[in-house]
Amino acid sequence: MRTLLLVLSLLRTFLSVGQDLRSIERSEVTFVSEASMERISAASIQCSGVIDLVQRTFALQVPVRSFQGFNSPLQREHFNENYLESGKYPNITFKGRVIESLDLSKPGTYRVRAKGELSVHGVMRERIIECTCVVTEDGIRVTSVFSVTLSDHAIRVPRVVQTKVASVVNVKVDIRFGPHRSAKR
Repeated sequence: MRTLLLVLSLLRTFLSVGQDLRSIERSEVTFVSEASMERISAASIQCSGVIDLVQRTFALQVPVRSFQGFNSPLQREHFNENYLESGKYPNITFKGRVIESLDLSKPGTYRVRAKGELSVHGVMRERIIECTCVVTEDGIRVTSVFSVTLSDHAIRVPRVVQTKVASVVNVKVDIRFGPHRSAKR
């Protein structure tokens, strides 16, 4: 419910004069846990979100249960029920703004920093995440690689599996926002 209110409030902000609102057309969010005894990886292609190129604001969300991969079905079950508690915290969200004052509607490749609130497991942390944006006529491709420390988001790893689950996971994001669409009159 909180995520829905966030998206609605951002949409209301986006409905201002001179907007260039883009939505996600394709996405892949991958995480990798490299522990001493085991490597765990999973990916989701269900990230949704919007970016307003005029205001340089964005809101993204990934359903926790949408992650596929893992080394076994039991591992996926533990991820959802014990670690991320997806029944209680169904989405990972990131909302904020692009720090650099530039025109992301003009073709080119840009290195930018996205500053915002990353919410994982119900715990929000302010983050600055470096991204590469490639702008073409077909849209905007945003890629990034960053790490998330589990303890920063109150995710506990039992001592018995600490050699199998890393305390810091690496995240890779590859998102494509669609092209500008003129408003129909």
